[in-house]
Amino acid sequence: MARPFEIRWSNAAQVDLESILRFIADEDSAASAKRVYQKLVARIDSLQRHPRRCRIVPELRNFGILDYREMTIPPYRVPFRIQGPHVDLLGVLDGRRDLEDLLIQRALSL
Repeated sequence: MARPFEIRWSNAAQVDLESILRFIADEDSAASAKRVYQKLVARIDSLQRHPRRCRIVPELRNFGILDYREMTIPPYRVPFRIQGPHVDLLGVLDGRRDLEDLLIQRALSL
């Protein structure tokens, strides 16, 4: 069996997740924020086994940047890059927003 990948959260991904959870807690409830947290983290943790199953980020592909994939957890998108034995998370983003500029900026900064 292949060794699992190590998930590494960038500072931006941590801030994104905290912002999402804070918004949900303020707009709905702490219980809803906890459920979203558990769902997101469980799905992201599944990248330890098969990160290549996820698609290449379309906005980056359009610019010839093919090193980044993304997991979709509607309505969120989790872009990442596989670096040897690591999966480096770029962010946890609301997929309902126009993300092209943000994705390009974050991809180029890693």
